[in-house]
Amino acid sequence: MKVIQIDQKAQQDACLARLCAEVYGQSAGLTPLVVFTGTRNVLLAEEAARLVAAVDGEGKPQALALLVLDEEGEGMALTHACDLEAPQAKVWLISELALKAPLRVDAGDAEQEAFYQQCGIKRWLDGAEGQRIGLGARHPANTVEELTATVAIDEALILRRFKHDPAAFDQAKQLFVDGLAHFPEAF
Repeated sequence: MKVIQIDQKAQQDACLARLCAEVYGQSAGLTPLVVFTGTRNVLLAEEAARLVAAVDGEGKPQALALLVLDEEGEGMALTHACDLEAPQAKVWLISELALKAPLRVDAGDAEQEAFYQQCGIKRWLDGAEGQRIGLGARHPANTVEELTATVAIDEALILRRFKHDPAAFDQAKQLFVDGLAHFPEAF
């Protein structure tokens, strides 16, 4: 397998829609659409995020991940990841990112921390409220104080816009559905 960055707009839309659908599932309400819209219109548009895939020898996507830059542009937080075909592709992808990118992961519980440790995240810091923060080998921070906030989208603002602008909601929903329908078989 190899890691590719997805830069072409139509492929980004398709992969981002699939990633949101896989991570949040069918019963997540508007969350997948809100994250898709904010990531597409803000994070990817402003180059504050990278969408990557693990592909097999034929270029078929096996796993997807979204990396979001921190406010200083020095580190990247893994915010979303999913397996597509191969059950261990996400582990492989995160392991590769841990080696090659200034990666940060946030673990909410011991199970998540163990998963990320399996992916090669060896440095751990104690965050607020018992949160554990894992850092890849290339991440420049050594203490919690050296970490800068990850660039974020305002989900409440997007929801308000959807509520007050039905055309914007319909357009976002159509982009999401079209993205799912046009997910690439191979790159």
